Amino acid sequence: MATVTRAAPLRILCIHGYRQNSGSFREKTGALRKLLKKYVELVYMSAPHRVPQTGDAAQGKENEVGPGGDEAPRGWWFSDIQARSFDAGQQCQASLGLEESVEAVRTAVKDLGPFDGVLGFSQGAALVAMLCSIQEQNLEPQFQFRFAILVAGFRSACSEHQRFYGGPAPLVIPSLHVFGQEDQVISDRMSRELLPLFQEPQVLTHPGGHFVPAASAHRQTYQEFLKRFQ
Repeated sequence: MATVTRAAPLRILCIHGYRQNSGSFREKTGALRKLLKKYVELVYMSAPHRVPQTGDAAQGKENEVGPGGDEAPRGWWFSDIQARSFDAGQQCQASLGLEESVEAVRTAVKDLGPFDGVLGFSQGAALVAMLCSIQEQNLEPQFQFRFAILVAGFRSACSEHQRFYGGPAPLVIPSLHVFGQEDQVISDRMSRELLPLFQEPQVLTHPGGHFVPAASAHRQTYQEFLKRFQ
């Protein structure tokens, strides 16, 4: 009798949201890991920038804090350079920290990879869109992601980041865009603004808010997207 060999799990680099870290995002995506455990291995990294904790959480900034051990809440860039804070809707000319974050991802790919794909949540999903642009401009030979999953993503409002969105053609990397119809942090309208940047983007909407959905009703969409790469 022939032995059936199961394909190796797809390895996905996971990019957390603002005020999260690798540990807290791992906890928040426990249901997703369980849902897809036969198909994927999720690998987590932390952003290089520690988020200051002096009163900014009380000012209505994006708040995605969760348990995750002793590691401090972190971010991928700050839209307010002076306050070292971030707001997805803040218009700014320049940001602080993005270059270091791209370097951190490059290091993670080198040390923890190779990876088949990349998954980002909220500010992490906004970063993933930039990483896809960098990859397709052949600016980072380390980046060879075959697909991207963007959960509650958005286009950065920072002027210096618009270079990631002005390519002559849509990004060809296969992408799955996931967002909640009741998301009060990153609206579905903001997430939909990313869609024209990608060629033939797939979309998964859910009726909830600002989280990574992983109910049984979502399994088929995730699986059908991922099976192309196994």
